[in-house]
Amino acid sequence: MIRWPVKSKAAKKEKTIDYILLITVLLITVFGLVMLYSTGAYNGEVRFGDAGYYVKKQFFATSLGLAVMYFVATRDYHIWEKFAVPAYMLSLVLSALVLFVGDTYNGSRRWLSLGPLSFQPSEFAKVAVVLFLAAMISRRERRTLDLKYLVGVFGMTLPIVALVGTNNLSTAIIILGIAVIVVFVSYRTYFPFICMGIIGVAFMGVFLSLESYRLERLLIWRNPEEYEKGFQTIQGLYAIGSGGLFGKGLGESLQKLGFVPEAQNDMIFSIICEELGLVGAILVIGIFFVMIWRFLLAAQYAKDLFGALIGAGILAHIAIQVILNIGVVTNTIPNTGITLPFVSYGGTSIVFLLAEMGLALSLSRSVPEV
Repeated sequence: MIRWPVKSKAAKKEKTIDYILLITVLLITVFGLVMLYSTGAYNGEVRFGDAGYYVKKQFFATSLGLAVMYFVATRDYHIWEKFAVPAYMLSLVLSALVLFVGDTYNGSRRWLSLGPLSFQPSEFAKVAVVLFLAAMISRRERRTLDLKYLVGVFGMTLPIVALVGTNNLSTAIIILGIAVIVVFVSYRTYFPFICMGIIGVAFMGVFLSLESYRLERLLIWRNPEEYEKGFQTIQGLYAIGSGGLFGKGLGESLQKLGFVPEAQNDMIFSIICEELGLVGAILVIGIFFVMIWRFLLAAQYAKDLFGALIGAGILAHIAIQVILNIGVVTNTIPNTGITLPFVSYGGTSIVFLLAEMGLALSLSRSVPEV
C-alpha cells in the first residue's frame, strides 16, 4: 500500500519539473508520430489520396495535447479537485448522448460530432474517473476510510462503466480497472478485494453475454484460423514473426499494405515488431516501464492522499492499456480493440493522454532527484 506523506532526506526542495518523465513522454509521442506515418501512409494514400492524412491529423491533435499538458503541468494539481465531480457528471451525460446521437465508424458508435470535429467521450471519462475517485476518497482522509465507504465510491463509477461498455467494452474494462486499483491502494487490507474481483468478473460477464459478437471473440481467440474475423489476428502475428531480431527497417513493413486491417490503430504494435524487430519492441516496452516507474514515484512521494491517488489512477490507466494492447496483438488475450497509448491513431486519445501527463508532471515535482 502507498503511505502518505513520504518524507525523504533527498527531497530538500521541490523540483520545477520531472525531466525523466517529461523526456519519456516526449520520446514516446514523437516515436508515435513517426510510426503512425510509416504505418498509415498506405491506407492514407488508398483511402484519401494523401499518404500523410493520418499523421497530419494526429500532429494537430498532438500539438493541442502538448499545449494542454503544459497548461496543466504548470498549475497546482489541487485546483482540479473542485472540478472532479462536475467532470464525472459531464462524462456521464456525454456517454449517454453517444447512445442516442453518436456517430458510427467501422460499426462502432463511440463519437460525438461538433461541426467538423469528432470527439470520443470515453477518453474524457478515463481522466474524469481518476479525478473523481481521488477527490471522493481524499475527502474522507481525516476520518476512517472504512470499506463500506470505499465500496460506495467504487459503486458510483459503475454507471460510467455501464454506459461506456454498451458500445466500447475495451474502454469499460480500463475504467473498471482504474477504479479497482485506486480503491485497492486506499484500503489497508487485501481480502475485500477478492470479493470485488469476483463482482467485477461477474459484471464483465454480463456485458459479454449481452452481445453475441463478444462471445464470438473468445472463440476467435482460441482458434483464429477457423474464423474469417481471425484474419486480423493471424496477419498481426505474421508481422511480429517476420520482424525477427532487428526488423525489416523503418517503413519496410509488408503487412501494413492492406494485410493487417486498420494497422494504424489497434494493431500498430505488430508493425513496430515487423519494422524494428524484437529489439525495437523491447525498447518501446522499456519506455513505458520508465513512464510507469515515474508514476509510481509520483504517487509514493505525493504531498497528500489526493495527489497519491491521482498518481495511482494514471499509473493504472497507462499500465492496463499497454498490457491489454500488447496482449491482444500477440493473441495472449481475446481481441478487445484497445489502442497503444501515444502511438496508435486517435486525436481524442492523444489530447487526454497528454492532459493526464500534465497532471503527472504537476504531481511529480515532489519526487526527489535521483
